[in-house]
Amino acid sequence: MIDAWPVAPKVWTVADIVVITGLSGAGRSATAAVLEDLGWYVVDNLPTSLVPTIVELAAKPGAGIDRLALVSGRNHNDVLPQVAALRGDGHHVTLLFLDAATPALIQRYDATRRRHPFAHVDGGVIDAIEAERETLSRVKDEADLVIDTGELNVHQLKERLVAAFSDADPRRLQVAVESFGYKHGLPLDADIVMDVRFLPNPHWEDHLRPLTGHDPAVRDYVLERAVTSRFLDRFESLLVEMLPGYQGEGRSYLTVAVGCTGGRHRSVAVANELAARLAAHGVAARTSHRDVDAAG
Repeated sequence: MIDAWPVAPKVWTVADIVVITGLSGAGRSATAAVLEDLGWYVVDNLPTSLVPTIVELAAKPGAGIDRLALVSGRNHNDVLPQVAALRGDGHHVTLLFLDAATPALIQRYDATRRRHPFAHVDGGVIDAIEAERETLSRVKDEADLVIDTGELNVHQLKERLVAAFSDADPRRLQVAVESFGYKHGLPLDADIVMDVRFLPNPHWEDHLRPLTGHDPAVRDYVLERAVTSRFLDRFESLLVEMLPGYQGEGRSYLTVAVGCTGGRHRSVAVANELAARLAAHGVAARTSHRDVDAAG
């Protein structure tokens, strides 16, 4: 008699899981609230040791959970192994990292007067923030999506999250085209940065200065130049050639940042046009404009 081959136990999977991590004060709780409003089942401040148990319960037939958001607790070193283990079991997992510049985090901690979880290190809150940033550097490097919340209010954060997690197919590469101003600093969440300060600047035209790149007059001033057309044609071709490679590497999200001096004119017009061109290729492209309303 031949013994039967052992049957591997059935591993039930959750359709989509997002693991939310990032710097303390960067908006993990606010992000969890938005995802909950979008219909995700959210477990906040979850010790990473409990992740397998929660996912197993959520994946069982009849649980009725097909989108699960897990807000990582303080076990930073366990995040990547847990994500790898979930993916090894066949789950589709997005690792979301929330970042913010140190001055923004300091301001938030001053406002709430909460104790930073890394306050045990020598020094004040700045040292605690930088210690946590260093500890989480590899997690950020491995994240599928990084969102810089430093300059976002709660409404802008919600817009970013809705665009990324509401109805889009998580297995399709999503491209965020973000405009910004160099005078306000580089965006922390950019994968590709393009400097368009070489283009003619509408700021020096008195009738265009109060407007933004959303206005037709500024848009035409920027886009109807031969130098802009040549640049966009080449940059579009380059991105279209690169995107399949990013997707082949397992990326679900890509942020392309387009910067000019103030982030109000050239970068806004170019970002809008670039996103429209990518969409014409069937790319899931969306725009955001970090500094379009910035003063000065």
